[in-house]
Amino acid sequence: MPEIALQTLLADLPPEPKSVLGEIKSMIADSRRKMVVLDDDPTGTQTVHDVSVLTEWTIPLLQAELESDANVFYILTNSRSLSQGAAIALGREIGENIREAVKRSGQDVVVVSRGDSTLRGHFPGEVEALAGGLSTQFDGLIIAPFFNEGGRYTIADIHYVVNNGRAIPAGETEFAQDPVFGYSESNLRRWVTEKTVGRITEGEVESISIQDIRTGTALQKLLALRNGQICIINAACDADMEHAVLDILKAEALGRRYLYRTAASFVRARAGIETRNLLTAAELATDSRTGGLVIVGSFVPKTTAQLENLRAFHAFVEIELDARELLDEKRASGVVEQAVSLTNQSITVGRDVLIYTSRTLVTGQDAQSSLQMGHRIAESLVTCVRELADCPRFLVAKGGITSSDVATKGLNVRKARVLGQILPGVSVWRLGNESRFPGMNYVVFPGNVGNERGLSDVLDKLGGASC
Repeated sequence: MPEIALQTLLADLPPEPKSVLGEIKSMIADSRRKMVVLDDDPTGTQTVHDVSVLTEWTIPLLQAELESDANVFYILTNSRSLSQGAAIALGREIGENIREAVKRSGQDVVVVSRGDSTLRGHFPGEVEALAGGLSTQFDGLIIAPFFNEGGRYTIADIHYVVNNGRAIPAGETEFAQDPVFGYSESNLRRWVTEKTVGRITEGEVESISIQDIRTGTALQKLLALRNGQICIINAACDADMEHAVLDILKAEALGRRYLYRTAASFVRARAGIETRNLLTAAELATDSRTGGLVIVGSFVPKTTAQLENLRAFHAFVEIELDARELLDEKRASGVVEQAVSLTNQSITVGRDVLIYTSRTLVTGQDAQSSLQMGHRIAESLVTCVRELADCPRFLVAKGGITSSDVATKGLNVRKARVLGQILPGVSVWRLGNESRFPGMNYVVFPGNVGNERGLSDVLDKLGGASC
């Protein structure tokens, strides 16, 4: 299927609806249910603000969060970096812990599995394991990968990635060529069949169209779901997602129970969170005189273009880590030690440092070996952060797995607060007191988000030195 102008896709749709966020907030308050979002990498916080992120999921910690005033909180699972077997085991474990925390607290919950808006991740395995751990009979599994800030639209069941006004079917993008999570189908009903290896047929998957949402017939379809039936939510604007969420809340009020596999836009709507302006340079200002640090691990073409732009317009002490050397047991430690030494020398005297992996993607013979190689490369980046002698003025991590490993393994983050977004789809966390650098601004930058100047625009706001 060829790419098409976005405006052509939108032209035949009914008029866009108005926001119903006020009604959503009212229904959330009446339901008294809290939302727990399992995020398979840290980038899923990209539409929310003033929300907590946990990197652990012990029952006491979950119980404390359920008993707090928070209406929603995230659990960072980083399951996308795991093998399928490990991700399934983790999904069941977290589901069981949530179930026990709910029992102890008496607080009812809605659980969302936040996944990639370009359809990468352990679906359906980890979602089915989560359902098993929760031990709940769900009427339906809602799939909603729409993500406005990233240009991800679902129209007539086709999921699109939009760049420069052109809509490309997701199955024809570089994301579909992922060595671990690759796929071929852009039609989400067929994508479900592909991912379940034919166990669930296209005809068994329900779909709520944009016409259903905008003409008021979506609720009937939601109420008809039974026995965990999968249902696709189409959306072409934030208001579409809000109206779908409002119908979901109405169905829940009538006793229906759903599990969710969604991108970030659904989370904001389901939590009733107002949009806020992007964070300003003044809000991110600090008195620190140390240098800042940018870590780039993502290999996707969008990241590479942003990296080239960043290097052209900002002054850094640049450290390129050759992926092949990092995978060589005899050479890796020496390469990393040299990078750590130069990083510490530079940050201490106030110079910004850019550490990035070589741009040639190195993969294994299969998905498992590719994951293992990715882990070894990521561990080298983590070591560069773990061995920091001084707190950087800021830290930017580019790439989902990279930003997760840097947060949990390099910075020892156990709980952070999402301040908001520095760019559309790019979150800033304020690190908690238990972390290595309490109060530091940590920028979580997805690999597949932003235009060519994305990284440069972030550095402009953070006060990075220009060339």
